[in-house]
Amino acid sequence: MSRLSPPTRKALLTLHLVTSLGWLGVDLVLLALGVAVLRGADPAAVYPISALVGTVLFAPLSVAVWLVGVASALLTPWGLLRHRWVLVKFLLTTVMTGLVLFQLAPTLRHAGEVGAAFPVRDRIDLVVAPSVSTTLLIVATVLSTYKPWGRLRRATGTPARRPTTAAAR
Repeated sequence: MSRLSPPTRKALLTLHLVTSLGWLGVDLVLLALGVAVLRGADPAAVYPISALVGTVLFAPLSVAVWLVGVASALLTPWGLLRHRWVLVKFLLTTVMTGLVLFQLAPTLRHAGEVGAAFPVRDRIDLVVAPSVSTTLLIVATVLSTYKPWGRLRRATGTPARRPTTAAAR
């Protein structure tokens, strides 16, 4: 692990915050668009916007958050495998990024292409997915704020040895 200078570390933290807040903001926009359709807005007008937001903003931001988060973990004293809260955030972000790239983005693109023909039974998924994602992003924020659970045990190659005394021999 290399140590960063304080200004560089703060710049990396700022980039992580900005990308994470952008991801949360886009998530809330997708949630609002999904709810709008459920409340009667024209899917032929809303779903192409959702597809554009999902592919141009949401997918790239999710990758950016993941990359900046990994860089922050590896280049700062927190480490990726030193603290449980960092590991949990990494796992949450990895799962969410995978779901965005391989599940939600293709679904949004499909909804954008078919518009009003997007099945009614699938429209609820475009509300549930951003709701779950928003909740998980809030959980990640709480983890970053409170830093619970302490450190992970350090993996060592050899077990710790007890000092021996002459009387113990």
